[in-house]
Amino acid sequence: MSDQPTEVLPDESSPAGAATRGRPRWLMPLLLTVGSIVVVLVLLVVADVITRAVTEQRVAAEIEKNLPSSVQADVQAHIGGFSVLAQFLEGSFESVELDAPHATVNGAPLSASIHATGVPVDFTKPIQSATGTLSISQESLNKLVTIPGAKGDITLDDGVIGYDGTIDLLGLPVDYTVTATPEAAGDTVLLTPGKATVSAGSGNVNVTRLIQALTANGPFPVCAAQYLPDGVKVSDITVTPGHATVTLSASDFVMDEEFLHSKGSCS
Repeated sequence: MSDQPTEVLPDESSPAGAATRGRPRWLMPLLLTVGSIVVVLVLLVVADVITRAVTEQRVAAEIEKNLPSSVQADVQAHIGGFSVLAQFLEGSFESVELDAPHATVNGAPLSASIHATGVPVDFTKPIQSATGTLSISQESLNKLVTIPGAKGDITLDDGVIGYDGTIDLLGLPVDYTVTATPEAAGDTVLLTPGKATVSAGSGNVNVTRLIQALTANGPFPVCAAQYLPDGVKVSDITVTPGHATVTLSASDFVMDEEFLHSKGSCS
């Protein structure tokens, strides 16, 4: 009998033996590396979410702070794009949505929204471009806007605006009611009279002649710039019964207190 110790070999069919034989040495470092990358990515996502929320609150608060005293609005901001952190480092945001669904101007309620592109992180630098929408009721419109020469309230119908006025026709003052189609024209809104009626007591006046007199100088311009910050243009207007939606546009402007308090003018 030999005195040499007997060598015991592992049972390759056992779970322990299979695990030892089937796990490459490089697997553990790889798992650690992948795990570290996942942790970093999660932290970046969390940081981006936090940065987005904080920045959106800052943008909304900055605008609310600079609003004129006549304007009351709870502004909500949303920054578009994939990564706010990346945009922040680049110095500007791709797009910013601003919403004030329950704003008031001189006590008149309306809804406002703005879509801005090329918004700098530094608020003292100009915004590339912006498009805004104002949604306003007939009641609020009458509190804020007047048509020169018009008497009484403005009415909003299907695609037309109605108002009363007085015109000299053949040397005689004639009271009338007219419906006009509005058209956006930058600083102004052009009103093209359509149907008209003569008020009682104005005598036997030919309505066709009245319309000709009203349109003799083309569409009647109403200055819209006087109600808007300097540089803001009216690009579209849609009228439905009792309601109007006005689309505004502006470019290369700084949305600070000076801009929001300014008023445009018509030449």
